[in-house]
Parts: sequence; C-alpha cells; structure tokens
Amino acid sequence: MPFRAGVVLVAAWLLAGCSGESRSLTPSPNGAQPISPGSPIRVMMLTATGGFRHDSIPVARDVMNAMASSSGEFTVTMTEDISAVTASTLAGYDVLFFALTTGELPFDSEQKAAILNFVSGGKGFLGVHSATDTLYDWPDYGRLVGAYFKEHPWTQSATVLVEDQTHPSTAGLGDRFTLTEEFYTFRENPRPRVQVLLRLDPSSVGTFGDYPLAWTQPYGAGRVYYNALGHFADTWRDTRFQRQLAGALRWAAGR
Repeated sequence: MPFRAGVVLVAAWLLAGCSGESRSLTPSPNGAQPISPGSPIRVMMLTATGGFRHDSIPVARDVMNAMASSSGEFTVTMTEDISAVTASTLAGYDVLFFALTTGELPFDSEQKAAILNFVSGGKGFLGVHSATDTLYDWPDYGRLVGAYFKEHPWTQSATVLVEDQTHPSTAGLGDRFTLTEEFYTFRENPRPRVQVLLRLDPSSVGTFGDYPLAWTQPYGAGRVYYNALGHFADTWRDTRFQRQLAGALRWAAGR
C-alpha cells in the first residue's frame, strides 16, 4: 500500500465527538491544570537542535499548527528556547513533544528532573525521528525515549510493517505501507523494553534483521511514544503520518 503525500485533512479521522472547546479549569495544588474530557490536549513542541538541523523543521511546525487549527482537539506551543522547559511551564501542558531535536541540548539538572517528573507523574512524551539523536550524555533521557540513534544506512523507498494495528497511532494503516524515508537503526534494539508498533521490512532494503521504527512504553505513571519517521518534509505532509501523530497525542495524553 503506498504511503502517498497529501494535504492536511485531519478532522475526519480525529477522535469522534471531541468539540475542542476550551473549558475553565481549576488549577490543582501543584499548579497544573487537570485534563477535562472536552478540553484540548496541551502540547509543548520543542524543535531545538544542538547538532544536525533538519530542513523539514519548518514544515513540521506548519503541519502541527494546521492539525491543531483544523481539529480543535489539541493546542500546540512551539519553542526552540531551552529555558522554556521548566517544572512551572510544563505544569501547563499534557504532552512534551521533541520533534527533530538533535545534540546535547543544554538542560540543567533542574530542567532534566522536571522533564522526568513531568512524564513519570502521569503526562506524555512524544519523540520523532532525531529525538533519539539527542542528549547522549544524559542516560536517563535514553531510557525515556527508548533508544539512541546509531546510523541511517537506507535512505530510499521501503516497506514498513505495522506490528500492532490496534494502537490509536496505527489504526487504519493496514498491515504495511511504503514510503521514502531515512531509516534509522539504533545502538541497542529497544524491543525487549518497549511495545513495538512499526518495524522496517528488511527484505525491502535487501537485508535481514529486526529494525523497530515506532514504539511505546510506560514511564512511571506516564506514557512515551517514539516514531523514527519524519526526516523529509513530504513525510510530515502525508496524512498517514499525521494520523499517527494525532493518535499518539491522544494516547500520550491519556485520552
């Protein structure tokens, strides 16, 4: 089944009955607002880079803004300012999204603790593509995201196998699809520690082995989702990739 690029048309397959209507909420004692079933999912999207910078970042930002506007199901605050990630600011969000981040981002110890506490306390974390090419010197981050990038030996059209078709991020994808991507391998196979959703069909790139591409895992009381796709702008524009992100956001936010 081809993985065709298309326009942003997300409202039709977003969660049925979600009005996207914002409600007035009473802050909890720790300053975080509780999630109301009818309120938008609040997402902080970080695109900071300390290493390679992907040309697809502007498109990724545009796509997420368009998805948020068309669905009303979530709001997204975008930043490249590392100092914006603190315990007090994270208290106002449901999901922290590392999109195409790279390198040793200069978080201090308090910020690192805030990120881990945010997720382990019951919130969500999303990482896309080079989120695994980030923060190698912080092992707790590697455990959070699930693996560290090793290399990308195949940049070509290939087949992706859908291992779990029941997850909200994979619903409707079928059992496989094809696309042109920069396919990652990782320093360690994350399979023993995570629930694999997507994997590369090795025969489609002329090799063999096990190459997970998307997965989930619990982290304390929170939820982590990672997807290795997203190198190219065309991937972000594709409605099937957008569907994965929207489903992942709902799942990560506990919806």
